[in-house]
Amino acid sequence: MATTICFIIWLLFVTDTVWTRSVRQVYEASDPEDWTMHDFDCPRECFCPPSFPTALYCENRGLKEIPAIPSRIWYLYLENNLIETIPEKPFENATQLRWINLNKNKITNYGIEKGALSQLKKLLFLFLEDNELEEVPSPLPRSLEQLQLARNKVSRIPQGTFSNLENLTLLDLQHNKLLDNAFQRDTFKGLKNLMQLNMAKNALRNMPPRLPANTMQLFLDNNSIEGIPENYFNVIPKVAFLRLNHNKLSDAGLPSSGFNVSSILDLQLSHNQLTKVPKISAHLQHLHLDHNKIRNVNVSVICPSTPSTLPVEDSFSYGPHLRYLRLDGNEIKPPIPMDLMTCFRLLQAVII
Repeated sequence: MATTICFIIWLLFVTDTVWTRSVRQVYEASDPEDWTMHDFDCPRECFCPPSFPTALYCENRGLKEIPAIPSRIWYLYLENNLIETIPEKPFENATQLRWINLNKNKITNYGIEKGALSQLKKLLFLFLEDNELEEVPSPLPRSLEQLQLARNKVSRIPQGTFSNLENLTLLDLQHNKLLDNAFQRDTFKGLKNLMQLNMAKNALRNMPPRLPANTMQLFLDNNSIEGIPENYFNVIPKVAFLRLNHNKLSDAGLPSSGFNVSSILDLQLSHNQLTKVPKISAHLQHLHLDHNKIRNVNVSVICPSTPSTLPVEDSFSYGPHLRYLRLDGNEIKPPIPMDLMTCFRLLQAVII
C-alpha cells in the first residue's frame, strides 16, 4: 500500500510539473538594477502597472498592430484585439519575454514574420488560441514549454515543426481541423519532454502515430476514432490519463489486451460504441464507460488477475485499484453484480 501511495504522489508531482515548473521560473524576480528610468517607457496603447514593472497589459483595446515592447517586459498581454500580424520589429528589444498571450485576435500564418517568435530566446509560454492559423507556426524558440493553439483552423503540421522543441511539456491543439494525413511518423520527433497532448475536437479517424515517449496525459475526445492499433501504448509507457470520449470505438477496434496497461490510472471511453467492458489493468482507478451499448458486465473477463497466494488482508493492497466506475447510459439493468464488488474491493462509486 505504501508503495502505491508513493507512486501516486510521485505521479501527481510530476504531472503538476507540466503546469508549475515553468511558472516558478517565470515568476522569479528580475534584478531591479537592470531597470533604468528610461526603461520604464510604456506604450501609450497599453497599461504598465508600477507595482508589476515586468508586465505589459494591452488587451481589449481594439489594437491592429503590436506596439514596441520595452526591454524590461517578461509578461505580455495582447488578447482580444484585432491583430493580424506578428512582425519582428516590435520585439527587437524584448529579449526577456517569458509569456505572450495573443488569444482572440485575427493572426494568420502569413502574418507571422519568420524570425519574430524564434528570436525570443527566453520565451516559455505562447498563447495563440482563437486565431486564424491554418498550420502550427514555425520556427519557434527552443525555450518554449507550453504552446496553446486551441480553436484555430490548423490542418497542417509542417515537417520539422517540433524538431527543436525539446523543452515543450504541453501542446494544445484541440478544436482545430486536423485529419489523419496531418501526421507523419516523425511529426512529434524532438518533443522529448512533452507530458500533455490535447487533440480533442478534431477530425481524426485513427490514433496519432509515434507519440512522444514521456506523454502522460493524452486527450482525444470528440474525434471519429474507430480503433486502436495493437501494442499502441508500448510507445507511450508513461501514459496515465487517457480520454477518448465521443469517438466511434467498437469492441473490434480495441487491442486484444484492451486497456491492460499498468500506467493508466484514469480511462475515459464515454459515448462510444462498445458492447463489452474492455480488459483493464489492476492499477486503473477511474473508468468511464457511460453511454455505450454495454448490456452486461462479465466480471470473470474484466477482473484483473492477482496472485492466488496473497493473504486476504493483502488483496486490498495488491488487488485491483478501481475506485470509480461509470456505466450509466448503457443497456445494463441493476442490481450491481455482487462479484463486481468482490473483485474491485476499493470501489467507492458505481453509477449504472
